[in-house]
Amino acid sequence: MEIKIKDAGETEYKSDCLVLPFFEPAGMELYGDIDGKIDGLIQKVIHSGEFKAKEGQIVLLYVTGVVFDRVLLLGLGKKTDITAEKLRRAGAKAFLRARESKTETVTVSVRAISETFIVQGVFSPSYYFAEGAMLSLYRYLKYKKSDEDKQDEKELKEAVLLSKEVDFPIQWLNVNVSASTFARDLVNSPSKDMTPSTLAEVAKSITGKNLKVKILEQKESEKEGMWSYLAVAKGSTEPPKFILLEYSGGGKSKPLAIVGKAITFDSGGLSLKPADSMEDMKQDMAGGAATLAIFKAVSSLKLPVNLIGVLPATENMPSGHAIRPGDVVTAITGKTIEILNTDAEGRLALVDAIGYVIKHYKPEAVIDMATLTGACSIALGNEAVAMMGNDDKLMDEVREAAGETFERVWQMPLYEEFKEYLKSEVADIKNIGGRTGGLITAAYFIKEFVGDTPWVHLDIASTAFLAKPKPYFVKGATAVGVRLLLELIRKRLEKAKKA
Repeated sequence: MEIKIKDAGETEYKSDCLVLPFFEPAGMELYGDIDGKIDGLIQKVIHSGEFKAKEGQIVLLYVTGVVFDRVLLLGLGKKTDITAEKLRRAGAKAFLRARESKTETVTVSVRAISETFIVQGVFSPSYYFAEGAMLSLYRYLKYKKSDEDKQDEKELKEAVLLSKEVDFPIQWLNVNVSASTFARDLVNSPSKDMTPSTLAEVAKSITGKNLKVKILEQKESEKEGMWSYLAVAKGSTEPPKFILLEYSGGGKSKPLAIVGKAITFDSGGLSLKPADSMEDMKQDMAGGAATLAIFKAVSSLKLPVNLIGVLPATENMPSGHAIRPGDVVTAITGKTIEILNTDAEGRLALVDAIGYVIKHYKPEAVIDMATLTGACSIALGNEAVAMMGNDDKLMDEVREAAGETFERVWQMPLYEEFKEYLKSEVADIKNIGGRTGGLITAAYFIKEFVGDTPWVHLDIASTAFLAKPKPYFVKGATAVGVRLLLELIRKRLEKAKKA
């Protein structure tokens, strides 16, 4: 579903449901004209005390004699407490309730949120409302086949904001939501259907005028000396696919490199995970999925930037061919790694991917996204992305984009002392640093392969996949990182225009 903007009155545009937002305490100042045409039903509900416009409160009225069949009263809470994020959640609440009532078309009066206050943020209040509404409607129904499930498949076909805004960034909104949906579908796909080969085919499908995709097969990766990445792949019968994306829209400027962890299933290898820890391991390619979605969006919008994307795709499986704890491998940089735990595999794939992109493309900066550590969830729950890096300016850019998108980041330290945790007696470095500081030692391991290139690491393990729904996210994949890095790119382009 795409959202539209129409300069029309609430009683002029035909739909199944009209959404009317209210601030607390509920009053009739804005909607008296509408109420007069539906026999004063709104005023009756307010006077009865049933609707007080508290945050998230909803009352659905069925009406006749007007161009809509239902009126949905939506509480926003106190005007002084409103934020962009609360508007997203309000939009989600309204549209999910509208869908429950089997509506196909919805119109939203934005008078309350666009004419009475200005919310802090880059976009208008109605943008955030629409963003939350659209993100909330996502469902993954590919494998739902029963009649009972099919009965609940009715979707909204049209959503219209009744607004006079002439510069509403509707294309940006639609592309962002579409990219998020794309990434969520990839992550939610069962691992048997989302192998490294499948992911490579998906990457090829998004090629465009300025976007080229190249796949390095195993022998080519061997020639590059990426034995750290290939060590992860040894236990699987699925061949590894080293996926490269080149987007050239920004002239001769150095590219920004985005590296996404793309382990399409992670059993832990010979350091086997417990069974219940494997259930959701289809999500271990969430960083790679987000990377593909970002390139798809940037290509669609024809943005004037240069980007390089890398997905070191493979499975991590146990077998007679699998890498063993205690084995030593050599990364593309020549640094040797003692592998003490084969379940610390993401970092092994990432360092070769980062080493490759630095060697061949000399990017101005590298950002990696990875469902890297369980320690991330222990530290931050499901509320924030852990951020670490070697460049304060780049981390500030990410933090600024996070503030706009509510894909929040929390910076963790990379103290020099953590290097001691990774000292190996038989190799240059070992791939784990022990139980303490696991979130940080994983990032410090990557740091040892980055050199002087500006770099930010985003551990998305706590936010990429939800066990419980959130206001505008169902259980499962969230596509975290997609809107975050698209906003970072947008902000960079805005700053370049002003320079």
